[in-house]
Parts: sequence; C-alpha cells; structure tokens
Amino acid sequence: MKTIAELQKLRQDSLDQVHLRKERSGIRVVVGMATCGIAAGARPVLMTLLKESKRKNVENILVTQTGCLGSCEYEPIIEVFKPGEGKVTYVRATPEKAVKIMEEHIIKGEVVTDYCIGAYTK
Repeated sequence: MKTIAELQKLRQDSLDQVHLRKERSGIRVVVGMATCGIAAGARPVLMTLLKESKRKNVENILVTQTGCLGSCEYEPIIEVFKPGEGKVTYVRATPEKAVKIMEEHIIKGEVVTDYCIGAYTK
C-alpha cells in the first residue's frame, strides 16, 4: 500500500463484504465442524449438503460450517435457519439424513422431526 487512496479503497471493499454478509437473506444451513463433529462424521455430511443443494438447484441458500455447537454427544449437528422461522437443530446426522433434510425441510418446508433435538411448532 502506497497511498491513502489505496487504503481507503481497501477499507471500502471490506465494508462492502461485511454489508453483503449482513444483507444475505434466505436459508442458512450450518454444520458443526469442531474436532468432535469431524470425528463423528461431519465432513461427509457437509459435503453431501453442498452437493445436494447444487444438484437440486436450490436457490438462496448458504451451506457453511462452524466450530463447536456445544453438544458433542449429538454430533454431527446440522442447524437450519429459514427466514421467518425458528432454528431447527438436527442431531446425529449422516449423509443419508442430510439428503432427506435437504429434500423434506429445505425444499418442501417440512421439518424432519425424527432427526431433531427440537423444533419450533406453530
């Protein structure tokens, strides 16, 4: 960096990225990928969710990972956040369960209660 203008551009670019993250709307799917989650099989679960969202052409979705979700005995854990709805937490996930969660909950809007630790009901 050699000029104030370059520094100001870098600052603005960073602020724009933060703004994009805050403004993101749609479905957010989070997989716990701390060491306990990875040891329990979270990586294949995450990869299945990514593959299925692309294969099914699901729009307006962010599939991402996070660290510890605080319930190691229930790993792998998937959390689904849909706009206007409560968070749904799926436990002891497998790639097969991930496919069903993508199809039933994310695409069709029906929570797969058999895989949940808790879900908001209306």
